[in-house]
Amino acid sequence: MNGITLHKGDLPAGIDFGPVVAVDTEAMGLNLLRDNLTLVQLSSGDGTAHLVQLDRNYDCPNLKKILTDPKVLKLFHFARFDVAMMKRWMGIDCAPIWCTKIASKLARTYTDRHGLKDVAREIAGADMSKAQQSSDWGSSELSDAQLQYAASDVLYLHKIKDGLEAMLKREGRLELAEACFAFLPIRATLDLSGWGETDIFAHS
Repeated sequence: MNGITLHKGDLPAGIDFGPVVAVDTEAMGLNLLRDNLTLVQLSSGDGTAHLVQLDRNYDCPNLKKILTDPKVLKLFHFARFDVAMMKRWMGIDCAPIWCTKIASKLARTYTDRHGLKDVAREIAGADMSKAQQSSDWGSSELSDAQLQYAASDVLYLHKIKDGLEAMLKREGRLELAEACFAFLPIRATLDLSGWGETDIFAHS
């Protein structure tokens, strides 16, 4: 498919996404402990996407190397879920991280619409379809519609990051956002350890 490359099991050795790689995941559901991680999508921001359809043994050393490389910034939308999924099923701590959903909530305080579709429309001028969001991501043969949907989730993140970063700098909140990003691996560990819905910072 034009601009989309599907890999079975792992990325090829030596692939380079540059200093910032957009990342997303698909799974069999939203339950971190129950639902298997099935697909990881990556893009260098050049308009192409690489999709890795994972085996259930999660033996993917080339993919894991990129996701844990301290010199490569991993760019997500709602990193909390993806990072926890990777820790749960792949056994890795993904870092460093930049999350466009957190950035949107800190920068776009004039709205409560922080889903990727809304942020992409405003910041990147992109109209995204979410028709395939709830589908069988564990199938051995993914449809063209699924592949297009999965790729779209990473194709615009670099442009979105640039726009939100400029807003955060303007509003004096970039350092706050970066502190939140640095906390995300700990947030993922809390989610996996039973404190997903508990505010441990609350008085009660």
